[in-house]
Amino acid sequence: MIDPAQLLSAYCEGAFPMGNEDGSLHWFRPRWRGILPVREFHVPRRFLRDLKKSPFEVRWNTAFGEVMRGCAEREETWITDVILDSYQELHRIGMAHSAEVWRDGELRGGVYGVAIGGAFFGESMFSREPQASKTALTHLQWRLKERGFILHDTQWTTPHLAQFGGYEIPCAEYLELLHRAIRLPVTFDDRSAPFLVAAR
Repeated sequence: MIDPAQLLSAYCEGAFPMGNEDGSLHWFRPRWRGILPVREFHVPRRFLRDLKKSPFEVRWNTAFGEVMRGCAEREETWITDVILDSYQELHRIGMAHSAEVWRDGELRGGVYGVAIGGAFFGESMFSREPQASKTALTHLQWRLKERGFILHDTQWTTPHLAQFGGYEIPCAEYLELLHRAIRLPVTFDDRSAPFLVAAR
């Protein structure tokens, strides 16, 4: 397991880990960084109409480990046992969170990530039926805006994220935004733990 303080410190410097099947880790800090605007978040009009009559129930932090395992349900995954253990520990201490989409008592989709100050680091999402991951992502963005976050780091940009306004910025610009965001006195929820960031 990665030490929680080491993992959080890495995020504060713009780095994040991914696991390999042999149990090793690779650390990344891309030259171009994907972000999803919080205040200017774009919900496609057609999906917004669907969302208003959605059969889903959205919950927070009730099945964090299940969300991670759902995200790992693919042929190739970087969510290894080391990653699972490390992020579940972050969740236990109030630094990692999940948005969960439920229907008829079953988990149908979700997204999880790490929150430090006003920065949320999205790690992965999954869907077991149409619109579930989009529903989780949209409710997550609304919560981030409501709680005063200014950065949602998506690591890279995918077509799925681009339809919600996701784009990439140079690493130097990202680091400036990151260092402002992590110092904001905001939290993801009332159980979140503060992570004090030393002034630079």
